[in-house]
Amino acid sequence: MPLQNRVDPFGAIHAVPERGLFTGNRGIIHDPETKTLLKKRWALEAWIICVCQFRNVRREPMGRNRPGGKAGWTELFFLDEVTALAAGHRPCFFCRRERASDFVRRFGEASAIAEPRAPMLDKRLHKERLASGGQPPTVKPEELATLPDGSMITVGNTAYALRGGKALRWSFAGYGTPAAFGDLAGRPLRLLTPATTISVLRQGYAPAWHPSAEA
Repeated sequence: MPLQNRVDPFGAIHAVPERGLFTGNRGIIHDPETKTLLKKRWALEAWIICVCQFRNVRREPMGRNRPGGKAGWTELFFLDEVTALAAGHRPCFFCRRERASDFVRRFGEASAIAEPRAPMLDKRLHKERLASGGQPPTVKPEELATLPDGSMITVGNTAYALRGGKALRWSFAGYGTPAAFGDLAGRPLRLLTPATTISVLRQGYAPAWHPSAEA
């Protein structure tokens, strides 16, 4: 049975077979004895996105990965970086330093901060992301074309990623057939990706997509 460590764009954590392209964490939120989640869904404001392979490091998912047999950070998995950004995560400075530095630099440019730091970014994201209490703003169909590629919206309980003027329906297995923005008219739309991340995307940050987005 799959572990409950797959994250959807809403930031909720599920047990499904599909793993995705990226891992990441929110601190230690599991019991290594049972490999189940604790009641809390984060232990830190820093929610990060990591690569699944780094320097031949081997980890036991939701196991005991710290010296002395203690629980290490809880491995979470995402379909792609677009999904992780929507859930309120940002690139890791340890295994993705170049990408993380680029992300924080663009955050500084977007926010007019001369010397941006990751904790500043984390604090903003923690207030905005849905899974930690943020309230996604409504968006009108005619406004979708003004959003950068890599933004995600929600139509009811369904998430869509915006790419090339189309909306791609999200699932743990990948993206579905692109829909025209006009096809979403008449239904309540909300912006799922945090506003701070949207500002970084507007500055040119290009997130990694699952191959199904190319279909």
